[in-house]
Amino acid sequence: MSSIKTNGSINLESKVFRKIARQTDEFEAYQHAHAERIATLAGEIARAFSLGSKDLQSLRAAALLHDMGEAAMDRDYLKRAGSLTAEERLDLERHSIIGEQEAAKTGGDRAAQLIIRWHHEWWNGRGYPDALRREEIPLAARILRVADSYAALTEARPFRAAMNKEKTREHMAEWAAIEFDPKVVDALLSLGPMTELESYAVSQTPADSETAQADLSAEREWNLFSSFSR
Repeated sequence: MSSIKTNGSINLESKVFRKIARQTDEFEAYQHAHAERIATLAGEIARAFSLGSKDLQSLRAAALLHDMGEAAMDRDYLKRAGSLTAEERLDLERHSIIGEQEAAKTGGDRAAQLIIRWHHEWWNGRGYPDALRREEIPLAARILRVADSYAALTEARPFRAAMNKEKTREHMAEWAAIEFDPKVVDALLSLGPMTELESYAVSQTPADSETAQADLSAEREWNLFSSFSR
């Protein structure tokens, strides 16, 4: 495991970052270790791009801390079934900036802070908070976007069922060059077997699968205009 150090020699990953990750997962009602899972996925994807050790450390820190902003905002609608209102969506878009600020308070390095700020930017420029597009988005943030999305889609959320691995892979490929950097999606889909790629979806009937896909499609249709995803 890589060691993330700031202020010279204090290892914050093992004692602080991982604790925050667990607390945030609990707040967001994930049943499994979401932040640790995407940290592992992001690290494996990053191998395809030969990131340096310092960049990898910042990426791992950002993965563990990426949703601190949501926990800091502490909104009831985050764990509510059903769609968000337009006002709630706009409010929630603040979480990446708040997460950047919270990461600074916990000792995350500046690179990790910016990865957190930009991990909801979209390849086509319709993301938030700064509407960056393509290579304007740092590579590490593009990797985190893909890893976070894959992990979130394959786990049940209060507002939709988990998708199975096959449907999730199809979705990631479909949204490459729209939401996701296509090269990063290719790297994800090229990964060999690993536990973190498995879906937590329970056995679904065809009707269940269609419902989950319809819920996601409705959310994505909004995103084409609002640049929002939960």
